[in-house]
Amino acid sequence: MRPSNPVPHPALALLGLILLALCQFAAGSEVEPTKPKRKLDVWYVATPHEVVDRMLYEAKIKATDVVYDLGCGDGRMVIAAAKQYGTRGVGVDLDPARIREARANAKAQGVDQLVTFRVGDMFETDLREATVVMLYLLPELNRRLKPKLFAELPPGARVVSHDFDMGKDWPPDRSVNLGADGIYMWVMPPLAERSRLK
Repeated sequence: MRPSNPVPHPALALLGLILLALCQFAAGSEVEPTKPKRKLDVWYVATPHEVVDRMLYEAKIKATDVVYDLGCGDGRMVIAAAKQYGTRGVGVDLDPARIREARANAKAQGVDQLVTFRVGDMFETDLREATVVMLYLLPELNRRLKPKLFAELPPGARVVSHDFDMGKDWPPDRSVNLGADGIYMWVMPPLAERSRLK
């Protein structure tokens, strides 16, 4: 006589668990590229740590801010914000090698639960949750990025750029000369006022 609830063979049960885990892993994870999908917009030059600290100070960072760094390189800007102010942060870079480096740096600094690093294009990144955007790009990239900042950032969000401004039609609210380095900071105006600045 057969039992009414047969017990599966242990090997079959194990195989089933392995297949289930593989399916869940494949469904929930994307394979990140090992090389950039397109030519990089700028070469990588890190912002000095003392300049990062001053940029965060000028942005008047609070723990409730969400700091984005577009072209994040080794992740030092969002890592510093998370470490010093407890903010959440997102770093975006086209170069997968830089993203791997940024993730390792965040883990080493103990802030990997607060920050996220993504391989991606800054021009395709959704900025609507950002309250602070950090930049170290070239002037033409800043100008290309300006319509996206105007379309997606909330009023009062701060944009802080190392060394490069946004052009004559959008002067910074504050600029700081640090000798060899400069900092430019803008506060996003109310939506009704943005059309005259575009």
